[in-house]
Amino acid sequence: MRNEKPTISEHLKEAGVSRRNFIQLCTTLMIAAPVHLSLTRKASAWEVAKVVGKAKRPSVVWLHFQDCTGCSETLLRTSRPDVADLILNVISLDYHETLMAASGYQAEAALKQAIDENLGKFVLVVEGSIPTKDQGQYMKLAGRPALQVLKEVGQKAAAVVAMGSCASWGGVPSAGANPTGATGVDSILTEKPVVNLPGCPPNPYNLLAVVLEYATMGRLPALDEKNRPKFAYDRVIHDHCPRRAHFDAGRFAREFGDEGHRQGWCLYRLGCKGPVTHAACSTRHFNEVPDVWPIGIGSPCVGCTEKGIAFNMPIFQTAELRGITPPEALPLINTPIGKVGPIAAGMVGAIAGGIGGAALMASRRLPTGKEVSATKGSPDDHTKPDGKTGGD
Repeated sequence: MRNEKPTISEHLKEAGVSRRNFIQLCTTLMIAAPVHLSLTRKASAWEVAKVVGKAKRPSVVWLHFQDCTGCSETLLRTSRPDVADLILNVISLDYHETLMAASGYQAEAALKQAIDENLGKFVLVVEGSIPTKDQGQYMKLAGRPALQVLKEVGQKAAAVVAMGSCASWGGVPSAGANPTGATGVDSILTEKPVVNLPGCPPNPYNLLAVVLEYATMGRLPALDEKNRPKFAYDRVIHDHCPRRAHFDAGRFAREFGDEGHRQGWCLYRLGCKGPVTHAACSTRHFNEVPDVWPIGIGSPCVGCTEKGIAFNMPIFQTAELRGITPPEALPLINTPIGKVGPIAAGMVGAIAGGIGGAALMASRRLPTGKEVSATKGSPDDHTKPDGKTGGD
C-alpha cells in the first residue's frame, strides 16, 4: 500500500475499467443517492464523473461490532456497479474483517497499517451497535473491549459513518431489556463528525454518496437533527408510496391475501409504519430491481430507520399518524351483507318507482332538436361540461 493514493480516474484506467462503465456508475449515483458535489441537480452524469474522477480514492476502514453483517451483505448485492467496481475501483477499502483474507495477527497488522498510512484522512465505517455494559464481557476484538477499539480507531479518523440502524442508534441489540447496553456510535464519538445511515439494511448507495461527497469536496453532506443525510432521509416513505392514492381514498387491506391486499391497497391497517418512517425506500429500491422493498412485495414497512419504532413496536401495530389526515371513513374490504326484510324491500321499490317516474316526466319535458334549433340557432350550440358553449 502506498501513501499517496491515485485519483479515482487514474485507478480506473489502471484497472481497465472503461469510461462508459464509470459514467454508468455516476448515473446510478445520481438516481439512487444524489451526489451534490456543489453541482446543480440538473448536472449531467458526465459532469459528475469529471468531479468524482479528480478525487483521490478515499481510504475506508470498516469495523464490525454487535451486528449480523447484513449491512455488508447489502454492499455485496449491488449490481451497478458490481462489488468489484464499488470496493476496488471507487473507494479504497483498506480494512474489512469479513471481506479480507487475513485473520488473527495479520488482520491486526493490516488495521494498524491502514490507520498509520491514512492518519486523520480515512473514513471509518462502523457496522453494529456498541456494547457499553461490563466492558469486555460481551465483546472483545483482539483481546480488547469493543468500546476501547472504537474510541482508539475513531479518534484517528477524519469522519465516521454509522452503517445501519444498529450502529446509528442501537438497533436490534438495544431492543427490550438491552442487556449489553447497546448504543449508537454518535453517543460515544461525540467529538467526531458522525453520519448516521439507519436501515436494516440501509441502501448501499447512500454510503457511497457520503464517502464520495467527503472525498471530492472535503465535507459531509447536509444532515438532519439525527445526523442523517437529508438527501436520503428528508421525507417519510408515505410521501412517495405507490399505495398512497389508496390511503387517501380510504382503501385499506385488512388481511393478508384479501381482495384489497391482492389489488395493492394501502397496508396501513396491517401495521405499515410508512407514514412515520424517514427513508427513501419508496423511490430507491434495492439491487436496482423494481419493487424490491417491503411494501413493493406486499409487506408493511416496519420502520427500521426509526428509533423507538423498529424492533420496539410490534410489526402489525398501527402507528400513530403525525401531520397526516386520514380519510374520515376506513371501509372494510368485504362489507357484510344482511338480509332485506319485506318492509325494506317495499320502501326500496317505492323509492325506485318514484325516481323512475320522475325521470320519465323529465324526459317528456326535454326540448326536441327542432326546439333547440329555434331557440339557439343550431343543435351543436350547447353548453359543455366546463360551462363553455360551442361545438364539440
